[in-house]
Amino acid sequence: MSSKIFSSAVVGLDAEVVEVEAEMGGGEMGSFAIVGLPDIAVSESRERVRSAVKNSGLEFPRVKTTVNLAPADLRKQGPSYDLPIAISVLIASGRLVPKISFANCLFIGELALSGEVRGVNGVLSTALCAQKFGFANVFVPAVNAAEARLVPGINVLPVHHLKQVLAHLLDKEKIANFPKENISFENIESLFDLMHVRGQEQAKRALEIAAAGAHNVLMSGPPGSGKTLLARSVPSILPKLVLSEALEITKIYSVSGRLPPDSGLIRVRPFRAPHHTASGAALVGGGTWPRPGEISLAHRGVLFLDEFAEFPRPVLDNLRQPLEDGVVSISRAAGQLIFPAKFMLIAAMNPCQCGYYGDSEKHCICAPGQIIAYRKRISGPILDRIDLHVEVPRLDFEKLDSAPPGESSAVVKQRVEDARQRQIERFANTKCVANGEMSSLAVRQYCELSEDCRSLMRVAVVQYNLSARAYFRILKLGRTIADLAKSEKINIEHLAEALQYRPKVE
Repeated sequence: MSSKIFSSAVVGLDAEVVEVEAEMGGGEMGSFAIVGLPDIAVSESRERVRSAVKNSGLEFPRVKTTVNLAPADLRKQGPSYDLPIAISVLIASGRLVPKISFANCLFIGELALSGEVRGVNGVLSTALCAQKFGFANVFVPAVNAAEARLVPGINVLPVHHLKQVLAHLLDKEKIANFPKENISFENIESLFDLMHVRGQEQAKRALEIAAAGAHNVLMSGPPGSGKTLLARSVPSILPKLVLSEALEITKIYSVSGRLPPDSGLIRVRPFRAPHHTASGAALVGGGTWPRPGEISLAHRGVLFLDEFAEFPRPVLDNLRQPLEDGVVSISRAAGQLIFPAKFMLIAAMNPCQCGYYGDSEKHCICAPGQIIAYRKRISGPILDRIDLHVEVPRLDFEKLDSAPPGESSAVVKQRVEDARQRQIERFANTKCVANGEMSSLAVRQYCELSEDCRSLMRVAVVQYNLSARAYFRILKLGRTIADLAKSEKINIEHLAEALQYRPKVE
């Protein structure tokens, strides 16, 4: 006798349907084989399933048991197949004769030896897969139910123990559907606020522009000038998430195993701050079967790289493609995966190795050659992809001691959201959500210049030795400044301000 039920395999950020087939007999008594390209975690499910079935009050079959996970050319990994394997084996052995139809059901979950069902990764991707292929009921670990219920059109059945599923299929005790929730995105208070930063008005203005248009920023200044505090205040001025963005972020965190237990939708924009000793694989993603890295975990949020020049140059150069394309493509022998990576890069660095080059109070002890070598740690192509280069100088005593508090993040955030709303309306029929994501074709369409503006840019291209990429990035920046000023057109003062944020030519 054979049986077939359905589960799923997560590939990248998406899931595919997997058929879990079981058959009894035809070999050595008591042997248990799992085929279909399983990894070690899947192969080890034999022992977990045996014990879970025994501790659920049933006897495991004493004949040869073969489980096939189809399609056979799709690699299966992780412990999420334990629950469907156990149910398929019990049906094939005749120990479980379902009284209700399970043809439209999809099962995932790891089994403990006691029969309890533990949480797994990628449940949101599985729920989306079930919706796509018309599965009405999805049996998921109870700790993952809040995540699965985000997908409309399916019934989410939270499972605590294997016994529960057996009782449900025997129509003895039904598992109640997990209730849906009304999704809302309220303003969430941050520990960091721009009004806590004394002075540094130019840097605050640059961060407001960056948040309004999703632009990249590099802050340079001596130690203790407030660069880190400024960067950590950026999430407090970013616009609220919309549902589509929140689902993208939640899916990434679910697949990578970073979604907190019993939590559903991620409602705040990510803020990732990897240490400068992070490897290239940690930053962009990797592994035998690649997982999302820091740049994907920062999708629709902020990637903060403190001590920017201390990162190894090859590691930073991995950012080139993601900063340009908004995705990262990882190729391995097992295949190619593409992860989203539309993030704001906020970087902070010292002007030299000792940190005091150009400081008004403390003398720099670095030799000229050391200063040049320090700055060369960051390649030109990376610097060319950064829209705003900002000096963050030392503050004098008067500003530290008696300067009045600046604008709160709430006030700045309102201006940012107003500017973003204009961009949403502008890009309603495109895939862009912010000015920083515009292609060169979109720049020509939405960033028309007057003759005065063209004359200014003509001079700037020569004076600043601008590349084609830098030219288009200045136009995007000018468009964002115009949006903050509630201007339909890019005026010469908007471009002039955008040009102030280019690195100084030395």
